[in-house]
Formats: sequence, C-alpha cells, structure tokens
Amino acid sequence: MSIFVDKDTRLVVQGITGREGLFHTGQMLEYGTSVVAGTRPGKGGEWVLDGKVPVFDSVKIAVEATGANTSIIFVPARFASDAILEAADAGLQLIICLTEHIPVQDMMRVRNYLDQKAVRLIGPNCPGLLTPGEAKVGIIPGDIAIPGAIGVVSRSGTLTYEVLYALKQLGLGASTCVGIGGDPINGTNFIDALALFEGDPQTDKVVMIGEIGGTDEEKAADYISSQMTKPVVGFIAGKTAPPGKRMGHAGAIVEGGAGTAVGKIKALEDAGVVVASHPEEIAELLKN
Repeated sequence: MSIFVDKDTRLVVQGITGREGLFHTGQMLEYGTSVVAGTRPGKGGEWVLDGKVPVFDSVKIAVEATGANTSIIFVPARFASDAILEAADAGLQLIICLTEHIPVQDMMRVRNYLDQKAVRLIGPNCPGLLTPGEAKVGIIPGDIAIPGAIGVVSRSGTLTYEVLYALKQLGLGASTCVGIGGDPINGTNFIDALALFEGDPQTDKVVMIGEIGGTDEEKAADYISSQMTKPVVGFIAGKTAPPGKRMGHAGAIVEGGAGTAVGKIKALEDAGVVVASHPEEIAELLKN
C-alpha cells in the first residue's frame, strides 16, 4: 500500500514546457507515473514528449479534460505561490511544489488559504514523493528504492536518496517516501506523514530524517511517544553547524539556543526513537 500517491494518481505538471518540468516529466513517465496533462499559459493545444502529454492553458481546463487529481509544480519562485493557489482552485486535493526560494510571506498566505480548503500541499522546496513500483511524483530517482514496508519522511532531499539506496542495498524496501522540504512554512509536516504511516497496514516501520532549526522534530517526538505503535528510526542532520548560520534549507538555522541537533536527538530518544549517528546506519538499524 502507499500514502499520497499510487497507481491511481493522475498527474498534471504545472510548468511542463520549462527545462526542468520537461525533463522530470519524462522521468516520471518512464517510471510509470500516469502523467495526463501539463500546463503553461499560452501553450494550450500543444503536445510535449513526442505527443505523449497534452498542454493546457490552465489547471482548471486540464482537470476538466483529463480527470487529473494531483499536481506537481515546476514554476519559478516568483510565480509558484500563484501556481499553488491555481491548483487548489481547480479542485485538486494534492499539490506537490518543488520550487525553492518562495518568500515566506507568500507561503504564509498560501498555507492559510489551503487550510481553509482542506487541500494537501507537499513542499515547497522538496524532492516530492516516491511510492516504489507505483508512482514517482517529483525528482527522487526511481531506481534507488524497491517496494517494501518502510515509510520514509524527510526534510532533506539528498539524505533521502542516501537512505533509500542504503535500504535497497540490504534488500529493504519502502512503502512511500515523502520529502516534506526544509522551508520554514510548508504544507505537510512530520506529524502529518507519521499519522498516515501509522494508519497504513502495509507500513511496518518508519524512518524520520530531520535537521537543525525549528521545532518540528520535537513536536513529532511528542506525537510518536503518545500516538505511534510502529518503530521509528531517526536521524538529525546538522550536528556540527555553527549557531546563527543557515545550513542548506531556509529553515535549517539555530537561533537563541532553539532548534539544536542535541535537543532534537534527546527529544526523539526520550520518545523511544532509535537515532542513528550517521545516515548509513539507518538501514543497519532497521535490518537488525
């Protein structure tokens, strides 16, 4: 089984005619994802990728014509917030936004609007979703993971790839991998994903990859200790980061003593999570 995306996902790609959108649409199609439409204002009526995917002027028209139920956004930062709102207004219940550098104030406005419409956003600034053997929606390489019973949720794209490949090397597969992104304001947090994995009968164990900055990992630890029955293995990136300096993601910054790796690790361990000392150890801990 899976969470968020599966064989029934019908995907519309916003920004499909751009370099990144076109390349990754080809990758998703090759993996077997059902990409039914793309959008680019002014390009409606065209087809891309050797006539495999029709292009529409708007998400609303694409949904009406193809029955798309999920959107992925490859749109520059200055247009991305409007692209998210457009997808929500078109009636889509799941939106994945890979775009980075979206202004925080724009995302605050978007998040408030989506919460009112009960729309699920993954991202922004994330690698997307992968349900091995069923659907790849984003930029996570499809060949680094195999189907299995381990759910993965992560703030870090690069560490996600590393962990999925390490699991595969030991013959361990993933039910779904969720890249939630590392921005201060995002659509889906650790608790959202953990709750879905807890309720998924085909997920037996969970990997949670966090990083310095913010308090999401501490909140997740509280949830794990009180609500989860499935074992969780964790990792926190950024243990050597100097205070006051952002490391990678916009949300990965330690200020005023809050959001440190030490504090997050302690909270997780107190909740019964086995915390790996380095990413490669995660697969070994799950195997044993």
